[in-house]
Amino acid sequence: MLLHVLLVIVGIALVLWSAGLLTDGAAGIASRTGMSQLVIGLTVVAMGTSMPEFFVSLVSALRHSPGMAVGNVVGSNTFNVLLITGLTAMVAPITVTPRSIKRDIPFAVAASAMLVVLCFDGVISRLDALLLTLSFAFFMYVTIKGARDGDDDSTPAKPMKVMKAVLLIVGGLAGLIIGSNIFVSHAASVARALGVSDAVIGLTIVACGTSLPELATSLVAARKGNSGIAIGNVVGSNIFNILMILGFTGLICPMPIQGLTSADFTVMMLSIILLWLFSYTRLKIERWEGAVMAALYVAYTVWLIAGATAA
Repeated sequence: MLLHVLLVIVGIALVLWSAGLLTDGAAGIASRTGMSQLVIGLTVVAMGTSMPEFFVSLVSALRHSPGMAVGNVVGSNTFNVLLITGLTAMVAPITVTPRSIKRDIPFAVAASAMLVVLCFDGVISRLDALLLTLSFAFFMYVTIKGARDGDDDSTPAKPMKVMKAVLLIVGGLAGLIIGSNIFVSHAASVARALGVSDAVIGLTIVACGTSLPELATSLVAARKGNSGIAIGNVVGSNIFNILMILGFTGLICPMPIQGLTSADFTVMMLSIILLWLFSYTRLKIERWEGAVMAALYVAYTVWLIAGATAA
């Protein structure tokens, strides 16, 4: 038990340290390419921190358990928006650019709505998956084109040597994935030793573990004053999770919707809409707004656990 606890602490420490490397490297790449923190957060950082979700979904499809992929994405997106944004704003108010309000967050809302509609028939078919994948390609095209056309109004980062920035990003991503795996496996062992059921472990520890990279990266970015990376990471990760992860996974294997209720999809939709509304207040997510979002996630988690234990 003591060894598992120590390794849980090691996993958390590795994730936090790696998040700092990734944030610094991404900011450095932003300065060299002429792209802002926001664009790098929406692309490089968002994709990197979503790797745990990607691998979970991909392996689920390859092992003919694709239903887990949808639950993983819905749960992670809710976690990203409510808890990660909430805690990040409580650490330091998040500045939101007009571009995010007009384009990026609405795109995340549209992606969430698309997922809800596609799940009405109880399965994400290969045709649905193709639609998701094409939508992701369109998002990437619009994001990169907008950056090149100079319509990105967020603050550029400090200059950094290209090789150093790339090494920081690669090292940061590797550390985030390894640290998350250490945390999830040993935290689950501790939970089982304490008599916690597998259902509760899946709803809490695994969901938290796969989103640890996003949480750590956004918190570190906010503390370092890189609000663009912080909000871009959350919004970009949500878009990546729905469009790319479910799109790619669905092309491999159609995904039946199992174990999810309309309440889960509703909470996911309402969370991203709430983020959009809070962003309108002086182009900033204040600390009290972050506290509201975090409290809502805690309430939702308590409701999930209560339902699981009652069943």
